[in-house]
Amino acid sequence: MAANTGGAALEGEKVVLVPYMREHVPRYHEWMQDPALLQATGSEPLTLEEEYQMHLSWISDPSKHTFIVLDKQRIRGGGFVHGDPHVEAMVGDVNIYANDPDDPRTAEIEIMIAEPESRGKGLGKEAVLMMMAFAIKSCGIQKFRAKIGDSNTTSLSLFRKLGFKDYSHSEVFKEVTLEMAVEPAEGEAPENS
Repeated sequence: MAANTGGAALEGEKVVLVPYMREHVPRYHEWMQDPALLQATGSEPLTLEEEYQMHLSWISDPSKHTFIVLDKQRIRGGGFVHGDPHVEAMVGDVNIYANDPDDPRTAEIEIMIAEPESRGKGLGKEAVLMMMAFAIKSCGIQKFRAKIGDSNTTSLSLFRKLGFKDYSHSEVFKEVTLEMAVEPAEGEAPENS
């Protein structure tokens, strides 16, 4: 998965996905102080400095892609300006990472809508679909995997509605793994052909 976001933003009907920039880190750090978000995302609390270091590690790793989810209704002036971090419109993030060296066409996908007033509006669904389209086109991904805490019924419901199927359940980690295979784009040879 050598493709990089290259600073490209993706614009949808309700959301804009922008690459995770240094300007986003303080707001992201605020979100990650919420114990409920930490639990839902399986994250550990970090200091602000550690969050900046984590940001650098993510943007320099070619196997990871993180976009900040912007709510188009919250963008100042109502218009999207490319290159502006639009911190005021941040509502969450969406990530993919290829962490299976034996299966480079599989990526794990995560979504977080951190702002409570932005939940239940379809922003997460659109962000996931946009990220999947990006990963298929730019990274050659053919299978997506989502690992979700078994108590996170909202995320489980979202991924199941999108067509993800339950693959496994870990009692130890209290986590459900869901998967979805996608067809290769026309003109691409399927893996192992």
